[in-house]
Amino acid sequence: MTGHIKGFETRSILCGQTEICVATGGRTGPPVLLLHGFPQTHAMWHQVAPALAADYKVVAPDLRGYGASGKPGGTEPYSFRHMAADQVALMDALGHGQFHVVGHDRGGRVAHRLALDAPERVASLTVMDIVPTHLLLNQLTREVATAYYHWFFLAQPAPFPETLIGHDPDAYFESCLLGWGAAQLSDFNPGALAAYRHAWRNPETIRSMCADYRAALQVDFDLDAADLDRRVTCPSLVLFGAQGAMAQAYDVAATWADRLSDLSAQPVPGGHFFIDQNPAETLAALRPFLSRVG
Repeated sequence: MTGHIKGFETRSILCGQTEICVATGGRTGPPVLLLHGFPQTHAMWHQVAPALAADYKVVAPDLRGYGASGKPGGTEPYSFRHMAADQVALMDALGHGQFHVVGHDRGGRVAHRLALDAPERVASLTVMDIVPTHLLLNQLTREVATAYYHWFFLAQPAPFPETLIGHDPDAYFESCLLGWGAAQLSDFNPGALAAYRHAWRNPETIRSMCADYRAALQVDFDLDAADLDRRVTCPSLVLFGAQGAMAQAYDVAATWADRLSDLSAQPVPGGHFFIDQNPAETLAALRPFLSRVG
């Protein structure tokens, strides 16, 4: 099955009750799980994944609800806990016991939850351009609410946001791509952008992405509140876009200081989508960390 990452095999694997579409590549080295964010698919790793595949077994899935992965009904199934459980089941199916996990945006939140729920499985954690979910929602500022209004728009009761977005999905989701530090659509690879558009034009994907944001407010906030005293103990890297909304609003590294006990942090040139904008700089920040932690 042809996918969106050159040289990778793409297939679907049943993880519990949800089919997860996954691209895999690389034959040697430790496994690395790459998790994309909103409103994208695993195609966002199209330049990073092949470079990592020279030294690692690379696994790049579509999160449930996104891309070609399954799209269950309801809200609770879109909690980060369920999404993290998908990834544990996926790595089980691929024969990977312990692995590095790298997540951007929603994928970073899934990665953090995975490290909390299954710490024995995670060799290292990298989160990209996020602050902790509970902190963002519990200490919401005017600036962050303005920049990240989509958290609250998408979380409105169905079918209100789905209906509005459905009238012109490209216009809405492209406004998101350009809203957090990207300058223009040419910052995105044409093939990757075509993959994103193909995915988000599906009404079921729109519904699922809204459910993801509803779950963050209705489910994940309380799950995180129960874990405020817990720390992830594996080596952890926090990367953030130097020109992104999070870097403008927070000391991003400091927001993670009481949640990650072995913490490194580094800005990467670009906005929120620095992986698309500057893949070489992303790799320059990520590879030394992965190499150091083994």
